[in-house]
Amino acid sequence: MAWDLLLTDCRAATMAEAAGYGAIEDAAIAIEGDRIAWIGKGADLPQQSVKETVSLKGRWVTPGLIDCHTHLVFGGERAGEFEQRLKGATYEEIAKAGGGIVSTVRATRAASEAELLAAATTRLTSLMAEGLTTIEIKSGYGLDLENERKQLRVARALGRDCAVTVKTTCLAAHALPPEFAGRPDAYIDLVCNDILPAIAAEDLADAVDAFSERIAFTAEQTVRVFDTAKSLGLPMKLHADQLSDMGGAALAARYNALSADHIEYSSEAGIAAMGKAGTAAVLLPGAFFFLREKQLPPLDTLRKHGVRIAISTDCNPGSSPALSLLLMINMACTLFRMTPEETLAGVTKNAAVALGMGETHGQLRVGFAADLAIWNIGRPAELSYWLGGNPCAGIVRAGRWRSRIF
Repeated sequence: MAWDLLLTDCRAATMAEAAGYGAIEDAAIAIEGDRIAWIGKGADLPQQSVKETVSLKGRWVTPGLIDCHTHLVFGGERAGEFEQRLKGATYEEIAKAGGGIVSTVRATRAASEAELLAAATTRLTSLMAEGLTTIEIKSGYGLDLENERKQLRVARALGRDCAVTVKTTCLAAHALPPEFAGRPDAYIDLVCNDILPAIAAEDLADAVDAFSERIAFTAEQTVRVFDTAKSLGLPMKLHADQLSDMGGAALAARYNALSADHIEYSSEAGIAAMGKAGTAAVLLPGAFFFLREKQLPPLDTLRKHGVRIAISTDCNPGSSPALSLLLMINMACTLFRMTPEETLAGVTKNAAVALGMGETHGQLRVGFAADLAIWNIGRPAELSYWLGGNPCAGIVRAGRWRSRIF
């Protein structure tokens, strides 16, 4: 059988090694259908019939980028709260005064499905232009069955309408809706008894998330959400230890969650538990930067316990209005002191692990998804080096050209 596409004269950062780029100089990559059929040095290329051969003329190829934590579908914006914070108000103060997540809930509930889809498509287009081929999209701005369902339908539509793989996550346990003020347990009853079962029955979510924090839900309430997710056969993720150590990292590990996200305040015991459970850490430098936080994620502890470290935009209207994954990996280097190799792994193979896709995505390997980004760069470190600009020269997604400017 003929290969569908053969890319020659390139340099490949395969991300297939335990550490480093797994670089292959003078590489060739063959694609059959939506999978990588062969990869190696061009000199070792076997004789095979090919439908299309393209010389990349020395360009670098990486796996397609993966944004593994976003809130991409929402109504409105919160630039006014940005101004408030610059005048001294804290994120928690704004939230307690009726702003924060709840203000986005009002705007999202008021928006039609078509309006949400149009706005989210614009945001997604910016991310896709930088080599993105897979994205996770959470709900959590509906906070009732009708509107959580609406957000997740829009996320599924983005996956159908755009040449991108979308993984959806139900984050109904994101904040307390205004109609449940003072009654958090009653709202968790609604999440567990009505929202999650309905969402699962309609196959609208690939995972379940919760926000365990002082301004959101307690560990006990989160356990109820996770027990329900487990009973429905849905994997879990957790917004954990962003503002304080509430034991979120350990809780995520206890449920073998795909990831614990934020984790600036996680203890070493919690990090060690994540390492044993195989729970990935998703770091969100955009939120750290935008909220002007001081508590750095425990990078040395994560490395010590062998936790996979992913990087994401956390694209959302309140704490990280970020539309550039490349900027996020620069921030991870400059703010968190990660290496360029670590950050590229964080938006490829480790991001895939954080979405439960580690066996099929995020690496250039035979049998893996033929999702590739092609770059006008001299070395992979340039992806986390430049502030602005877009060196992406081409994107192959599921074995087909999505864009090509060379």
